[in-house]
Amino acid sequence: MLNLNSEERRALRARAHSLQPVVAISQNGLSEPVVREIDASLAAHELIKVRVYNDDREERENFLASLCERLAAAPVQHIGKLLVLWRPRPEQQAAPHRGRLRRNLPRRSKRSFQGNTDG
Repeated sequence: MLNLNSEERRALRARAHSLQPVVAISQNGLSEPVVREIDASLAAHELIKVRVYNDDREERENFLASLCERLAAAPVQHIGKLLVLWRPRPEQQAAPHRGRLRRNLPRRSKRSFQGNTDG
């Protein structure tokens, strides 16, 4: 399990605020297909929310601890029925920054996108 300091956890909570849950844990609990899906989502997104359809707080905390142990992830937040998990991407799998592709292109003004109005 990864450990985060309070500043890292605060920054990740802020990033996770606008995220929607990508995986749901239902009455079947942490089955292998659910764990595989969470692992794949962490590999793709790094930071994910998981919704737990269970009213028992202790069981949700156990789910969070178990997931972090099994998937080498860090617990970011447990709020209500939502669990927030983070696992850094390996360097070779890191997605390229989208802005890098446009650096070499000339900047276009708003008017350059509008058609020619000379007649």
